[in-house]
Amino acid sequence: MYAVLTAIIAYLIGCINNAYILTKYTRKIDIRNYGSGNAGATNVLRVLGYKAAAPVFALDVLKGVIAVLIGKYLMGNTGAMIAGIAVVCGHNWPVFLKFRGGKGIATSVGVVMTVSPLLGLIALAIGVTVIVLTKYVSLGSITGSVTFVLLNAIFWNSTQIFIFSLILASLAIFQHRSNIKRLLAGTESKLGQKTEIK
Repeated sequence: MYAVLTAIIAYLIGCINNAYILTKYTRKIDIRNYGSGNAGATNVLRVLGYKAAAPVFALDVLKGVIAVLIGKYLMGNTGAMIAGIAVVCGHNWPVFLKFRGGKGIATSVGVVMTVSPLLGLIALAIGVTVIVLTKYVSLGSITGSVTFVLLNAIFWNSTQIFIFSLILASLAIFQHRSNIKRLLAGTESKLGQKTEIK
């Protein structure tokens, strides 16, 4: 019963789509109609720039943190992991936006930094390094997600947290499937390329 309650609460927190809300009320646009079509921080960055994207990213990270803390309060470490997966699912497929959300990376950052701070920090650092070197946000996001899995395999803690990391990485890769195709084709947009609003 607590597991279901934890998942529902975390999912609904994830459904609070900051990219959609902030751009709708500050710029009067639906961010999903521009750029990549995703309601996430990276697309806000691409369409509106750093100043608009920064609060979206921060709030998306924060909702991951809040969901995990609620899950931990209700069910301990198991609840934290259930909430972590559920909040990312809420961000990716928000019921209030007809299941058209973001790709879950910023929220995943908040989740892993709360569930496993040290390994999360290492994975984040590697992901950010890839972004800085290649200018591909998608590649850095995928690399960071996979790195978190590898770190949990190397520095084994429990089967539970390894499966948790595997699910989060699978969600990230699934949401970036179109980016992977563009990366392989050499047509993926780089950091700094901006889409103009007409």
